[in-house]
Amino acid sequence: MSNNTFRKKLKSGNKPKGGPRKSIFSWIEEKLDITGILGEGVPVQLVPPVGFVAILALIYIWGNHRAENMVRKIEKAQQEVEDLRADVTTLEAEYMLSSMQSEVAKRVAEQGIFELNQPPIKIEVEK
Repeated sequence: MSNNTFRKKLKSGNKPKGGPRKSIFSWIEEKLDITGILGEGVPVQLVPPVGFVAILALIYIWGNHRAENMVRKIEKAQQEVEDLRADVTTLEAEYMLSSMQSEVAKRVAEQGIFELNQPPIKIEVEK
């Protein structure tokens, strides 16, 4: 068999620094000390109720998040409606002013069309 050429052998005086590395999960397990609370394992009868409560908590968080987003959208829509209502009121006032007979007469006077001062004459045709 051939020798392992990928790893270099450590000399007897050189040891790896830091000792064995701990994973983050072993660090969390060490800090939380779950075995002191639950014993050597998680009791199987606790898994369904804890899972149910976790699912309810997720549904509650999701519902609150959705409700807050909906409130934000409603407030934004109300602001847009208010702005559009103000624009419509302004445009209606301008239209009412521009459609008055005196305003129309001023605009068409430039084209040589003048307002009649006499009432219209009715033409009768015999049958």
